[in-house]
Amino acid sequence: MNPGSQFDVIIIGAGPSGIFCAYELIRQRPDLKILMIEKGRPIEKRTCPKRTTKVCVGCKPCSITTGFAGAGAFSDGKLSLSPDVGGHLPEILGYEKAAELIKESDDIYLKFGADTGVYGVDKQKEIQEIRRKAIKANLKLIECPIRHLGTEEGYKIYTRLQEHLLSCGIRMEFNTMVTDIVIEENQAKAVVTDKGETYCAPQIVAAIGREGSDWFSHICKSHGIETEVGTVDIGVRVEVRDEVMEFLNKNLYEAKLVYYTPTFDDKVRTFCTNPSGEVATEYYENGLAVVNGHAYKSQEYKTNNTNFALLVSKNFTKPFKTPIEYGKHIARLSNMLCDGKILVQTFGDFQRGRRTTEERLCRNNLIPTLKDAVPGDLSLVLPHRIMVDIKEMLLALDKVTPGIASDETLLYGVEVKFYSNKVVVNTDFETSVRGLRAIGDGASVTRGLQQASANGISAARSILWPTAD
Repeated sequence: MNPGSQFDVIIIGAGPSGIFCAYELIRQRPDLKILMIEKGRPIEKRTCPKRTTKVCVGCKPCSITTGFAGAGAFSDGKLSLSPDVGGHLPEILGYEKAAELIKESDDIYLKFGADTGVYGVDKQKEIQEIRRKAIKANLKLIECPIRHLGTEEGYKIYTRLQEHLLSCGIRMEFNTMVTDIVIEENQAKAVVTDKGETYCAPQIVAAIGREGSDWFSHICKSHGIETEVGTVDIGVRVEVRDEVMEFLNKNLYEAKLVYYTPTFDDKVRTFCTNPSGEVATEYYENGLAVVNGHAYKSQEYKTNNTNFALLVSKNFTKPFKTPIEYGKHIARLSNMLCDGKILVQTFGDFQRGRRTTEERLCRNNLIPTLKDAVPGDLSLVLPHRIMVDIKEMLLALDKVTPGIASDETLLYGVEVKFYSNKVVVNTDFETSVRGLRAIGDGASVTRGLQQASANGISAARSILWPTAD
């Protein structure tokens, strides 16, 4: 074995969970040999041509979803500072421990340049009014202070983190795909890459993010790593004029509202609100297009619209085993109808069961921020049950902030969150294979930047000082 191929810890994936795991490991033990393997590019080479050309050229891998900092590099960059939002750390570690880790990871973001301002802590009278309206509409308001990095500022923060890790001697292999994990006698031993390299380490951390969740589910299946059928979140991205969301945006920045629909009792939630932001396309393996949204801190890039996701959470029973593939199947249907682009429909047409046309789209006060979205009919893509859930949620939201259920409100489809491969882990985040940990969104442990970052810190400490039996 080449001595240069032996490490103390190998981290697969350079998203927030992997970054913060590496950060804490090298902070505690500067002598450790750590390797990070990332199938995307280093952050300074992550550029999306569509931002200037407005046309996707099909970069492989996609720079929006892969590379150092993962999808977080170009996300809106909202850090949820409450354990109640963003993942399952409180269930695994306990509420107080999760809160401590979130505070620690937040301090690191501040150290590397995050804005010190926090939304949702100094507007109690206004928040009380929002909560009152939510209760009347049978919505649950989840209070969560938010630190907003902003898309362009988040990029700078992660750039500084990459430079810091490299300066500490952490080795990073970019444009490199892990094709397999070597497991012998139920112990993780090494990883194999698409470049024919084998790297060995007694501790391997799968921090693969949503982009890698499907890959990791196949790894788990081929090696018999214990998993559970997780939740799949499917829905749409809603876009309205800023005026409609002004009170919520001003006082909460991101209003996290949960609704259990009257017809099917399904859970629907708001997610990733982007005041004065823009709707964007994310591309996954094989060019699969799903919708997302961003917001910038700089006035230069602000729009007149607010966008947010409405996600329907679906849990399945046996014999169903493939929630990720189910989500991808729905996304493919939308791509098929729109030639690989995102579908857009007005809420008026959505309710009336008719296809949106270019002509009707042009009548609106609302100008779509995703310029290449294709007017169409979401009923040809989404199951009836999810259509009903979305309609009922929008009508409930209209009681909190009137205008959301306007005919001109835009619905972009589809939005799917690929974190449904729920890997069974202990309190050290170790899987059923010794020495193999699974963390972050791709393992369905977390569902957002802050808990993913906190998860990385916790996993690092569990490597250094194991606690689980």
